Amino acid sequence: MAIYHLRATMISRSAGRSATAAAAYRVGERIEDHRTGLTFDYRARGGVDHVETIAPANAPAWVQDRAALWNAVEAAETRKNSQVAREIRVALPAELDHGQRVELVRAFCQREFVARGMVADIALHAPGREGDDRNHHAHILLTTREIGHEGFGAKNREWNAVEMLEGWREAWARDSNRALERCGHDERIDHRTLEAQRIEAQERATAAHDRGDEAEALRQTVRAVELDRDPLPQLSAGAWQMKERGIEVAAVRVWREVKAQAAEVARVAEVLAGQVRDWIGRAVDRLGPLTQEGAAQGLAYAGAADRDGREGRQDLAARLREAWEARQSRTASDAIAAPGQTPEPESARSLAERLREAAQGIDRGTLAEAAARLQESREAEERQRVQEAERLKEQERQQERLREREARDHDRDGGLTH
Repeated sequence: MAIYHLRATMISRSAGRSATAAAAYRVGERIEDHRTGLTFDYRARGGVDHVETIAPANAPAWVQDRAALWNAVEAAETRKNSQVAREIRVALPAELDHGQRVELVRAFCQREFVARGMVADIALHAPGREGDDRNHHAHILLTTREIGHEGFGAKNREWNAVEMLEGWREAWARDSNRALERCGHDERIDHRTLEAQRIEAQERATAAHDRGDEAEALRQTVRAVELDRDPLPQLSAGAWQMKERGIEVAAVRVWREVKAQAAEVARVAEVLAGQVRDWIGRAVDRLGPLTQEGAAQGLAYAGAADRDGREGRQDLAARLREAWEARQSRTASDAIAAPGQTPEPESARSLAERLREAAQGIDRGTLAEAAARLQESREAEERQRVQEAERLKEQERQQERLREREARDHDRDGGLTH
């Protein structure tokens, strides 16, 4: 199922980052930083499916040289806390093939960034060897200064506006949906909050019920159930980099667990939605009803404590599955009833109405509470892992500086010039 993700972050010197290092890592190339003398070599990394630089028509030809481009960006900044680049990270629809994903990102960058005067350095990444094999995504590194025939000029502060970011978020959803539709896929993504989407689904379910369209009412109800969850917790830039490198700090584990729960909810809800036509198509008196108690238990979180005082929580996906299996079991029993035996009639309320009523009892904070408890219990472990990762990174930087000095000393002793 296609998912929506767009996140914008700044590459800033105040955080110890550089545009040259960011570009080299994302595209898997070797770039020497002329300002610091450091060399960033990521040619050994894998998973980079496509790289491309797109620039305005009036940009000088050297912007197509990635090393020259990002060294020019660094040279244009004189402050020690300068924001040297902006990164946009987007999730790519797994339903599209490689060529379709490239075209989607290219057209989006051309219209939303390059047409405004930015240079866009694009890197499409394949899913990692471990985890979700649908996790195709793109890193888009953008310049923060306007560019002309003579090179970089002043910074355009309008590009930092919140309204600009919201426009990019909406545009990515629109472009992705058009690509999915053009390629014959029914899946769609939405840039709005889960809450806004859930309210819309509930309103559509009510409207469909009022006009007698029970199939649409049930479909929208299932969608509202699927959306009745909390979004993935945001990862900091450092935590995201650790995730990319396979370092499992507590924040990354929480993120993975919440994502897995949301994916399971979506999967089961999709099964339910796929059966809407079949359910509604059957004669009402041939369907064995779920009891009111069973329907409520099948869709609601058991958020309250049980008689023993223990938490009776169970994830929504498991309960949805129980409801589905109970329905299948009852339908199968009716199918093999003895000749002349009349199944128990359905109550006056439709299945869609039962689902709507049951969905009202869902505790939307359950996943968030579970994630918070897990995160709290692992704070000490996270701090330790982060410190260890930072120590290793510092060792790597020191070793890299030492190798660079040794190389320069060797070249100078050998009479070599650059």
